[in-house]
Amino acid sequence: MKIYSWNVNGIRAIKNKGFIEWITVEQPEVLCIQETKIQENQISEELKNIEGYYSYFSCAQKKGYSGVATYTKQKPISVTYGIGIEKFDNEGRILITEFENCTVFNIYFPNGQKDEDRLNYKMEFYDTLLTYCEILRKKGKKLIICGDYNTAHNQIDLKNPKANEKYSGFLPIERAWMDKFISYGYVDTFRYLHEEEVKYSWWSYRFKAREKNVGWRLDYFFVTEDLLSDLKEASILNEVVGSDHCPVCIILH
Repeated sequence: MKIYSWNVNGIRAIKNKGFIEWITVEQPEVLCIQETKIQENQISEELKNIEGYYSYFSCAQKKGYSGVATYTKQKPISVTYGIGIEKFDNEGRILITEFENCTVFNIYFPNGQKDEDRLNYKMEFYDTLLTYCEILRKKGKKLIICGDYNTAHNQIDLKNPKANEKYSGFLPIERAWMDKFISYGYVDTFRYLHEEEVKYSWWSYRFKAREKNVGWRLDYFFVTEDLLSDLKEASILNEVVGSDHCPVCIILH
């Protein structure tokens, strides 16, 4: 089972850069995309009905903002839009698809750079999500939590850690939450399989950052420990362009 996650920074923009053709070539079983920046009434038939896939969209109330979508070859047992908390669900950040052997969370985590209020919102979102995940785990669900986490966990996960330690995305409080998440038994699949590898998934559009590989690893697949025996590979697909992020991928037996 091949599962991809990609912050596309606008699904209509990425469509014009070969997005549908890319899916046709790659053939992921599940594709989770973030930052779709689209409303329900703007979703074209071409985007909604990609051959061989069911599609589900969770859109923000605010136009041109946030949003996630999941494409899947297999029809899910259930699809959940959000986690039942209005201030988070209004921003279209969470789509949950349940399958027989796992439950996939597609999440666009908040960015905390704007101001202190948004940082607090981000931290509350993190903790609320963890609580929600724990409820499902206690019901025996095996979880895959993928998406743009908007935080680089450790120094290995960004090019210039010292210069960014006072900015949201690499603040001690954000990194401490990642530690907390891991302490609950959620595993960073890429780091689990590639302990020392330096690879990034996001680059600023400024200063030729991608060309120079001055990046951050912000996009993750976390899984519950009961899925580790099925984990075959975890990849960051740097060669795929079209957004300021690149896709990340896991393969499960």
